Amino acid sequence: MDAIVAVYDDWGIGCCGTQPVTLRADRRRFRELTEGAAVIVGRKTLADFPGGRPLKNRVNIVLTRCEIEMEGAVTVHGAAEALDEAKKYSHALVIGGESVYRQLLPHIDRVYVTKIEARPHSDAFFPDLDASPDWICADSGEELEEDGVKYRFMVYERK
Repeated sequence: MDAIVAVYDDWGIGCCGTQPVTLRADRRRFRELTEGAAVIVGRKTLADFPGGRPLKNRVNIVLTRCEIEMEGAVTVHGAAEALDEAKKYSHALVIGGESVYRQLLPHIDRVYVTKIEARPHSDAFFPDLDASPDWICADSGEELEEDGVKYRFMVYERK
């Protein structure tokens, strides 16, 4: 299973349920990598999507403690249930937020990271893969720039 995330210099991923700095190129890459796949997402992260609705052209697996049903999504209530549901599909990606990443990281083999050279205030973080002995940077990507913000598309793989 894979994950995809945009992180800032301090591995922050957002504040108050949203991303303070976004890039069009990152959104395009996200769409390209997730379309046609199953995505595992937390309820709060889903609320930040356009209209708070499940993503089109994907199987949306919503991990939540709440007893809710959502049109266009499969609701699961724990990491084990999310993993069982994801196994039904040929490709699954974890797409956030922080608690979902942390719960499922032990089951992830590859992480597609957009590393954004910025440090806005964040209250949610992705584990620092550079500091982890369990991960290697398999592709550091070239430095790119959008609207004065530098970034790289990187790939980390579990050792």
